[in-house]
Amino acid sequence: MNTGKMFDTHMHTRFSTDSRMTIEEAVRQGKKLNLGIIVTEHMDLDYPEPQAFIFDIDEYFRTYERFRSETVRLGIELGMRCDLIEENRELLVGRPFDYVIGSIHLIDRIDIYQEHFYHGRTKREVYGQYFESMLACVKDYDFIDSLGHIDYIARYARFADTEVRYEEFPDYIDAVLRALAEQEKAIEINTRRLDDDAAAEALCAIYRRFHELGGRLVTIGSDAHRPQDIGKHFDRAMAIARSCRLQPVAFKARQPEYIAL
Repeated sequence: MNTGKMFDTHMHTRFSTDSRMTIEEAVRQGKKLNLGIIVTEHMDLDYPEPQAFIFDIDEYFRTYERFRSETVRLGIELGMRCDLIEENRELLVGRPFDYVIGSIHLIDRIDIYQEHFYHGRTKREVYGQYFESMLACVKDYDFIDSLGHIDYIARYARFADTEVRYEEFPDYIDAVLRALAEQEKAIEINTRRLDDDAAAEALCAIYRRFHELGGRLVTIGSDAHRPQDIGKHFDRAMAIARSCRLQPVAFKARQPEYIAL
């Protein structure tokens, strides 16, 4: 199915532990920018800090259902872990989500935001573990729609060079991209780091490789936690999609709708 409207497919409001943005602010900013929006609240089951990064899904729908429309959709960002596959799958059963992002936030029950995750380890060791965890989850989480921010670790790693470079980890990255392509899943162009030319260049190499391995669909999301970040760097993201011959999509009732390039 085609939709002419651009969507920001990744953002967090007050149901996410780390966001204070209201749904009203998000809807208002979407209208201002002529963007559709998909709210994707954080759900990281068994997070090390009690009651953090989880939310009441039924309350979420009760509260936000009245905002749902052709341009406002309701999703979730699942923190993927291999020890919680069935628990995460069960969260979706019978719930009317439009869209499900699968992301890697924790490894060995440690949030990769935490500095001690990197102590005494090389970039090769840490990033290798990151991609091994990602691959295992992508293979098992056949119920997600898109893989979120493949470069998430680059935001927080404690190395002189944190960039996720294809040429440094080709076997790991190929395995992840091939698994996504074989399942006909999308990969996200997360725009949070696209103001950095080096990051954009490194990501382009990964997205080009995704197409070479048979991948076709991308979602574009700002990962906004504030209204002013909604739609940020979307021109650059669309340019990347075009140059890598990937089709941007937005999900509705778990089905992809094409966004005009």
